[in-house]
Amino acid sequence: MTDRELPADYFAKMYAAQSDPWDFESRWYEQRKYALSAAMLPKPRYRRAFEPGCSIGVLTEKLAERCDSVLATDIVPAALESARARLTGRDAEFRLWALGDDWPDETFDLVVVSEVGYYLTFEKLTEAMLHVVEHLEPGGTLLCAHWRHVVPEYPQNGDAVHSAVRQTPGLAQFASYQDEDVLIDVFVKGPPSPPSVARSEGLI
Repeated sequence: MTDRELPADYFAKMYAAQSDPWDFESRWYEQRKYALSAAMLPKPRYRRAFEPGCSIGVLTEKLAERCDSVLATDIVPAALESARARLTGRDAEFRLWALGDDWPDETFDLVVVSEVGYYLTFEKLTEAMLHVVEHLEPGGTLLCAHWRHVVPEYPQNGDAVHSAVRQTPGLAQFASYQDEDVLIDVFVKGPPSPPSVARSEGLI
């Protein structure tokens, strides 16, 4: 790991070499992670989701199945074009934007930070999480999912990212999953102890 940010053209070079650099479409690791993430969301449906770092839109497509609308962003135009094509006919908006930029002037009831937190330094990630809380509606959900193994050129690893997110004021942890490869946390903006799914449905 490094205390420096990734070069500006790091991702552009990756997409120039391969349209799906992380094999989001084909790897079982990715499909399993998406299924785990979706299953951990406490609500069956959301009004408006925000997904920074959407890449080619594989996760975005799955979010669109649970959300009335989705705003997805990336910093590589070619990746955004692939995502836009994938979600043709769905209520999804795509913007050239990076986590750490000025936030959109709107609120969301679901924010998904998946495999992007470790591209920021600790200081910038901490600032970005404060913006998440600011733009997350009361009772809204934050989903974080990250690869746990060290990538030398990344400023942080997944465990460090989630440690920082867990310390963000205004977020209450709702659920967590981890194995050797992936760490997934779900947070709710609001009271310290958000109700369980069964409790919210009156089952207990």
